[in-house]
Amino acid sequence: MAEIFKSILKLIENNALVVSNHGYEELSEDNIWLKDLLSSAEHGIVIEDYPDYPKGPCVLVLQQDSNGEPIHVVWGIPKGRQFPAVLITAYRPDKNLWSDDFTRRKP
Repeated sequence: MAEIFKSILKLIENNALVVSNHGYEELSEDNIWLKDLLSSAEHGIVIEDYPDYPKGPCVLVLQQDSNGEPIHVVWGIPKGRQFPAVLITAYRPDKNLWSDDFTRRKP
């Protein structure tokens, strides 16, 4: 598991998190509940790690909603800071763009 995601999980546990404006828009657009993302984060699978992202380290995580449907979530921490965890975006992955287990992009 990526080190940044371990830090993010601790921040989520301590309610030190925010949702970006874009994150809220995507949650609404894809009918995703924030409570599902918070409750499934600890079981998330990091599928891409961006430790040098210009706005701060972040990770793409495969999670599930309460119905077991896959959701991709990008979590991050602002550059130069220790907190908060930021839910940058979340979306339901397109089956045409991802492997059957939603962990690898199709060529």
